[in-house]
Amino acid sequence: MMFLVVVRRSGPEWERSKPLEEQSGWEEHAAFMDGLVDDGVIVLGGPLADEERVAHAIEAESEEAVRALLARDPWNESHLVVDTIDPWTIRLRAT
Repeated sequence: MMFLVVVRRSGPEWERSKPLEEQSGWEEHAAFMDGLVDDGVIVLGGPLADEERVAHAIEAESEEAVRALLARDPWNESHLVVDTIDPWTIRLRAT
């Protein structure tokens, strides 16, 4: 297993005039993401300051595994589009 940093950006169905919780399909997306957290796949994550991108630290076997996992997200390619996936070498960690 390795850590990867995933950045996703707003997709074509994202409505900028609406808050996160009022976007179409929010409940299904939230349940999917909560499941990834519960399973220990997403270590941390959230929106970036521009509110058009989100970043997640994910523990997975490979970039391909992350892409396959995110393809199951109800918001994949509609509300969120993968921008980058980069391996992350952890050198500092609180104990």
